[in-house]
Amino acid sequence: MLNKKIVISTVLIYLGLFAAGQCFAAKQDKVYTSVTTGQRMVINHNIQEARRKAEADALGIAVQNAYNTLLPNQVIAANLEFFYDKILPNVKEYIITYKVLGGIESKGYYLVGVESKVDTKLLEKTLTDTRILNMNKEKPVIMFFIAEQTPSDYEPRTWWKPGARDYFSLAEEVIARKMTKEQFMVIGNTAQRPDPVFYNIVFRSELDTKAAIELGRQMKADMILMGTAEAKEAINRMGEEKAFNARIHLDGYDLETGNRVLNSQVQAAVSDFSEDLGIKNAMIKAAGLSAQDLIARVDAYWMENLRKQHSFQVRIEGEKFHPRYLALTRRFQQMQGIENMQPKEMGSNYGIIEVFYKGKAENFANALMLKTFDDFGFEFLEVSEKLVSIRLIEKTESGQVMPDQNKTPEQTGNQAVEENTPQQ
Repeated sequence: MLNKKIVISTVLIYLGLFAAGQCFAAKQDKVYTSVTTGQRMVINHNIQEARRKAEADALGIAVQNAYNTLLPNQVIAANLEFFYDKILPNVKEYIITYKVLGGIESKGYYLVGVESKVDTKLLEKTLTDTRILNMNKEKPVIMFFIAEQTPSDYEPRTWWKPGARDYFSLAEEVIARKMTKEQFMVIGNTAQRPDPVFYNIVFRSELDTKAAIELGRQMKADMILMGTAEAKEAINRMGEEKAFNARIHLDGYDLETGNRVLNSQVQAAVSDFSEDLGIKNAMIKAAGLSAQDLIARVDAYWMENLRKQHSFQVRIEGEKFHPRYLALTRRFQQMQGIENMQPKEMGSNYGIIEVFYKGKAENFANALMLKTFDDFGFEFLEVSEKLVSIRLIEKTESGQVMPDQNKTPEQTGNQAVEENTPQQ
């Protein structure tokens, strides 16, 4: 009786504090651990069916929370159909293991608390295979801040001003479309613009780069492009036609450092009998030239930054070490970007290698994460500028990763707590 009261009290605490579903969460070693809750109405006194559905709801929330940690907000919004069609119906594929912490029937509903471990590595692979997530970072994630002005505007128009989030720059629309075709990921330009107020960010001026950088980081962009676009009628004419000029000036900021890393300035001229069409066509022409210039400049900077050779140590440890160490290092030799490898230290169940790689340690880890082996897996214990630490993991016959045998199982002392491996 005491144990039952403890379980009910625990679940009530979870439900009371976290009505939205998530009680706590931690993401480490490509595993997202959280406690979530679910509830379902009991129909025809079928408590078991209500409990099963409540558990499924709790696992769905856990996978959704893990999914949300991997992508910028605007990318999530742009891929809702993918999530509901491809991820949510296959929730159990991404659940490594889960425990039912307890459940109660209350007011015609069955309520349950579930602790689960989500395989974020598999989620990342799914997103990478569908090109929603660019794990290799061959192209940066871009966010635009373009203050645009035409003769009909009293002052430059921006979407980041209070109450102006529904405004869309014509120059941004053209540039973003062309850069997207070149595999750049552009965020922050959907119908629901990010609201700076939501993130407690205040723009002190139209071109407040500090605020733009802060908002870009909140949106998980790699780079912001900020500046002005202007179109107006020129003094010169061509016969009966009027001449129109447009100028676009954008600066690029690397959000990792906050530094300005590129500058792009273009201008274009067109002629037309109509002022409205002349202004529009001049802006479109300038935006096309700006896109070409930006694609070249951003690519050059990003590849130089991404592909600059770095050296770091890779530490490998685990059971059945030597054959798996050899298999893993042979795979290293096949990876694009590795210039050289030098063994530094070797033990009975660990080894350390100095790797010279065209890219950062993080890029190396992202590329390695996509590699698979028949009889073992691996997880990253640490990824820093100078160290990538890898642990080799046993696989079951079904191909799932075995839990770490060195970790002490949680002792709940409560028969109501169950541990499960999802049945596919």
